Amino acid sequence: MAMKMPTVQKCSVSDCAYNTEQACHALAITIGEKPSDPLCDTFFSSSKHGGVKEATAGVGACKSFDCSFNRNYECTASSIQVGMKQSQPDCLTFQRR
Repeated sequence: MAMKMPTVQKCSVSDCAYNTEQACHALAITIGEKPSDPLCDTFFSSSKHGGVKEATAGVGACKSFDCSFNRNYECTASSIQVGMKQSQPDCLTFQRR
């Protein structure tokens, strides 16, 4: 069964190395350091911005198993938003089951 990778519609974490003008340019990101914590594991702070400028990131994996959009570690949301929550870069689309 083919599944479409959800895109990162918006990222407001301005100090992330992959963020340029609220767009994530990593090829894919991973969400969820802990099963109930939707942290963007791909985030790292840098004054230099990288990634693929022509690309919009997708959600490659989601380890936040408590999220209602998580099916076997794959995100089923049509798109997500990433932003700061409690001083960490989180998936703002996260909805607890």
